[in-house]
Amino acid sequence: MKTFKMLSFDLVTKDGMQPFPLVDGIIINQENSHQSWVLELFMDRQYRSTFEELLANATVFNVRAVISFPDNEPAPFQVVVHTVQEIGEHISVLLKGTLKTKRSKYAEQLLAELLAEGVTLDKLLDRFTHDMKERPKLKND
Repeated sequence: MKTFKMLSFDLVTKDGMQPFPLVDGIIINQENSHQSWVLELFMDRQYRSTFEELLANATVFNVRAVISFPDNEPAPFQVVVHTVQEIGEHISVLLKGTLKTKRSKYAEQLLAELLAEGVTLDKLLDRFTHDMKERPKLKND
């Protein structure tokens, strides 16, 4: 097994990305034949109802997580909620799932969109650098 620090977490919705601020988070690659991963989110308990509803309905859903370094491309996972546990003023949410094999090549897609938008050459580097950090949803993502 390998463990990684999770820096950010977004739930993929039909309207785009819904970010969930983390107090802390880890991702574990179980390195088994099922290629399963465990994601643990430690966050404010105000988000408890969202994850309890997903747990009660056994909903399979897509998420994206930035692992280890802020500049890393978000990794796409398909997960289900395994447990939601209250710990003081926070909750621990355990998700189990798989890494989606299709990687989006975010940088290439972002650059293509910026060029299609007609961003001028003098502003291109600034916009690209900004959007690589902020990771806005892309049209083809």
